Amino acid sequence: MDQQKRQNKQVEKQQDFDPRNMEQQDKKPGDTVEGKAKTRNGVKRMIFALGSIALEMAVLLIQILRLNEYSIWIEAGLHIFALILVLVIYSKAVTSSMKMPWIILILLMPIFGTSLYVLVGINGGTGKMRREYKKIDEKLFPLLTEKDKGLEKTLAGKDPAAAGIASYLKKYAGYPLWQNTDVTYYDDASAGLEAQLADLRLAKQFIFMEYHAIEDSTSWRRIEQILAEKAAQGVEVRVFYDDMGSIGFITTDFIKKLEKKGIACRVFNPFGPGLNLFLNNRDHRKITVIDGKVGFTGGYNLADEYFNLTHPYGLWKDTGVRLEGDAVRALTVTFLEMWNAGRHKRRQKEDKDYRRYLPEYSYQARQNGYIMPYADSPMDKERIGEEVYISMLNKADHYCYFVSPYLILTDEMIHALSLAAKRGVDVRIITPGIPDKKLVYSVTRSFYHALVANGVRIYEWTPGFCHCKMSVADDKMATCGTINLDYRSLYHHFENGCWMYDPEIAVQIRSDFEQMFTQSREVTDDYREGRNAFLRTSQLIMRLFAELL
Repeated sequence: MDQQKRQNKQVEKQQDFDPRNMEQQDKKPGDTVEGKAKTRNGVKRMIFALGSIALEMAVLLIQILRLNEYSIWIEAGLHIFALILVLVIYSKAVTSSMKMPWIILILLMPIFGTSLYVLVGINGGTGKMRREYKKIDEKLFPLLTEKDKGLEKTLAGKDPAAAGIASYLKKYAGYPLWQNTDVTYYDDASAGLEAQLADLRLAKQFIFMEYHAIEDSTSWRRIEQILAEKAAQGVEVRVFYDDMGSIGFITTDFIKKLEKKGIACRVFNPFGPGLNLFLNNRDHRKITVIDGKVGFTGGYNLADEYFNLTHPYGLWKDTGVRLEGDAVRALTVTFLEMWNAGRHKRRQKEDKDYRRYLPEYSYQARQNGYIMPYADSPMDKERIGEEVYISMLNKADHYCYFVSPYLILTDEMIHALSLAAKRGVDVRIITPGIPDKKLVYSVTRSFYHALVANGVRIYEWTPGFCHCKMSVADDKMATCGTINLDYRSLYHHFENGCWMYDPEIAVQIRSDFEQMFTQSREVTDDYREGRNAFLRTSQLIMRLFAELL
């Protein structure tokens, strides 16, 4: 009943929404001169940093080009170096979709291509960062022990295919399978936010919040007020955000403001001038943990547009899940990993006692499904997010649906989607009807033809921008989290998600997909025919830079 009520409210909201009224709807108390100034300051900081990096590259190029008397030797040396770099890239154990664009770019423009590859193409951060994450993980992940060692065998008795996914996640991501956890699915980010606010008010011990983007505006200030009240009551409150994701929303004074209220705050991978080989790896996770007993995750960040308080791209569609019970332990460990491994060593110390945040307590769940909160990291060579999606397709017998704001796929993902459709599985993908990034949207559409030609059905959600990242298969398996179907999520970012073998939740998510289908325009037939030569060529060029989008 609650799920149906939320869907009815969402439909009413979509019916009442009129893009012509966006100017009036977007006016709110946060749209003050001060608020706009904060946004400008954030953007100025980003422009300054980008300009500094561009200047460094320009100076380097000028210094090389000024050495005219050695031009022949320099040119020869650059080409030899470029060839060696190409061979190194070619030998890497990554998909060809990631290697070939760099190879072409470096061979065509050795100086520019090599410089760009050093800045953003070297995935997995620096060796120093990898060692730091490994050190933290070696302390944290042994604490993720299962209470019931027989869960995988029990699941295998019910569904061997699903048990195979669980086995993979445990072996390669380090996250165990859980039961004794109640899951609530929110088909609207606003409902998820209201539930979070209610649970935050009940916090007794600690609150952890990790988000890619935080906007210091209406929605966040509701949260901040509760966090400040809880901190004053002695609750330990921590906030962790990604600098790149929040750079247009908040200024560097944000941390000082929170700390004055007793809220510990850290920023991940600060964006600034200077060569930073870790720059391309961002924290895209979205996690709230309360007392180690209740957790939230999903697609939405803590900014007004996610809750339809503003409408930059029409109506916004996002989703999330609330966990209560044993599986919250996994979300807690995921947060503690980033909080400690991403700290600034000089002034931020590592936690000495992780166990205090992983309480043992008695809880009796109403639901009996299986759940695996998991995380993906660019610090290793395993592409957890992509492999889970591919496994969902491989295990599906009847249908497998996906929704993603972006669609920039590897050859392996295209093959998995196409093969499932060829096997007779009803494979469908929903993308936005109104894009937030037009260039990325053009690249997204460039993948439609190859998929449609193999039987995949494509829908565009007409009310606006769908930012949710989910999949569901055969009314029994589903995922909900932060992982887009694009290179950034699958290869460069720190991500997290929940894989669920729970018919009750899977049916709810499938029902939400069916609702989205009715609100979408199916564009499958529009992309059956081949593209004209100009469009095909322009899209091929854009794909060369798809890894940077």
